[in-house]
Amino acid sequence: MKKITGLVFLLISFSAFAQQDPLFSQYMFNKLALNPAYAGSREVLTIDLLDRYQWVGIDGAPRTFTVGAHMATRNNKIGLGLYAYRDALGPTINQGLMATYAYRLLLGRGTLSFGLQAGFKYFDYDWTLVNVEDPDYTFQPQDIQRFTPDANFGVYYQTNRFFAGLSSKQLFQNEYGVTTVDDKTTYTKLLRHFYGMAGAAFPIDDKIVFRPSVLAKFVKNAPLQVDINASLLFGDIFWIGTSYRTEKAIVFLTEFRISEKFRVGYSYDIYLNELQPHNKGSHEIRLGIDLDLYHSRMMTPRYF
Repeated sequence: MKKITGLVFLLISFSAFAQQDPLFSQYMFNKLALNPAYAGSREVLTIDLLDRYQWVGIDGAPRTFTVGAHMATRNNKIGLGLYAYRDALGPTINQGLMATYAYRLLLGRGTLSFGLQAGFKYFDYDWTLVNVEDPDYTFQPQDIQRFTPDANFGVYYQTNRFFAGLSSKQLFQNEYGVTTVDDKTTYTKLLRHFYGMAGAAFPIDDKIVFRPSVLAKFVKNAPLQVDINASLLFGDIFWIGTSYRTEKAIVFLTEFRISEKFRVGYSYDIYLNELQPHNKGSHEIRLGIDLDLYHSRMMTPRYF
């Protein structure tokens, strides 16, 4: 049943319009993956590594690894960054490398940024990973490897207590896949994705801060997906919170600041939809590193 379920969802992702971007539960700590205008917002060199294992127990389920690095220039007017990822789903492996540029303006009590990411994506189909229990020799799709350029754009505003951003990814909507099964050719192209995010920090007392946030994702011919999060920060060291995702999932997440430079985060997703009997949830672990290259005073506390 696990193999059948995994293959069914895999084929649906090829033939139907759906969200093609990887899913992240710790989006509030991993904004560069969603909005290029976030580059430089922490005003130090920030490096984030994230590994997500989705739908544990389903063969061929998504597995995503990302690494991002970004920083502001010495005058804080420009943000620069790099973002790379590897997203595997069944026999498909999607990889990409994006360079990021953000222009930052002081506006009121915060900073308004305009960001652009540009780079390439590489798509590889390895059909040898498909295990057919009853061999069907008519199932002989072609292996395809393809490079394609892409770009993302975003706007982001942040103060000490508030953030909001809008972004659009996969602007070129390039074709990236062609498969032929039983003499039928199917063409797949990247669809433009739109993201909106916002959050705020409300100190409860000297040691506890309440931080709600929301992320909305939209792509043509797919339902709007919304993540609503509520988190608490204890003593500028320990975050703990929960999210609700409109695809009927609940997320429990935490982040622990090991030192001034290192942060470790973890999240666990529980699904309440038809996937629930077939998987053991999703795990996401993240490592954040902050390096003060200019030896300037780091903002403390840092809520975003």
